[in-house]
Amino acid sequence: MGFHYVYILESEGDGQHYYVGRTGDLKARLLKHNEGSVPHTSKYRPWRIKTAIAFTDEQRAMDFERYLKSASGRAFARQRL
Repeated sequence: MGFHYVYILESEGDGQHYYVGRTGDLKARLLKHNEGSVPHTSKYRPWRIKTAIAFTDEQRAMDFERYLKSASGRAFARQRL
C-alpha cells in the first residue's frame, strides 16, 4: 500500500507563489516541477515543499486537494499550513 500525498510548493525565488498538487511520488514530482516539466509552475522555479500530507486513501487525498484549491482552503492553508 502506497501513500497519496497532497503538497503545497512555495517558490524559492520570491516566496509569494504557491502551488497545490497531489502525487504518489513526492520526490519525483518535485523534481519535475523544478526541471520545468510542469507548465503551470515552470515560471517560478525553483520550488521547495512547504507542506506535504500523506493519505492512505486516494479519494481523501483528492478531496483534500480540491478543498485546498478552494477559497476557504487557501485561507486555511495560509493560516495553518
